[in-house]
Amino acid sequence: MKLNELKADEGSRSLRTRKGRGRSAGKGKTAGRGQKGQKARSKTRVGFEGGQMPLYRRIPKRGFNNINRKEYAVVNVVKLESFDNGTEVTPELLQQSGLVKNAKSGIKILGEGELTKKLTVKANKFSKAAQSVIENAGGKIEVV
Repeated sequence: MKLNELKADEGSRSLRTRKGRGRSAGKGKTAGRGQKGQKARSKTRVGFEGGQMPLYRRIPKRGFNNINRKEYAVVNVVKLESFDNGTEVTPELLQQSGLVKNAKSGIKILGEGELTKKLTVKANKFSKAAQSVIENAGGKIEVV
């Protein structure tokens, strides 16, 4: 027996029912929906609960969600200590080293901890604390 000779067992695969294709097809005219009524119609609104106040309107709404909000991946200065002295730290390098999994809208460096190495850090944003920590250690910052 070869792969091209394989066939499905008799009766294991059936064709889908083609509804509304005439009386002889078995599901003609009303296509198995019965006569009239809401379930016979083609349209009911998504989330419609038969006139009851729908769930999405019963639940209280709170606050404001800005659709244009930018979310940054955060890296603390302490984590940059793992790089060698004089290294140019780029967003790509941060992702390769595993400090950032998902760059989102960009990378922001925060100033928690100490830094003893002289690094050139390139990122989308820096906190004032991070900027001072990096520059005090003799490094440079560059906004990408």
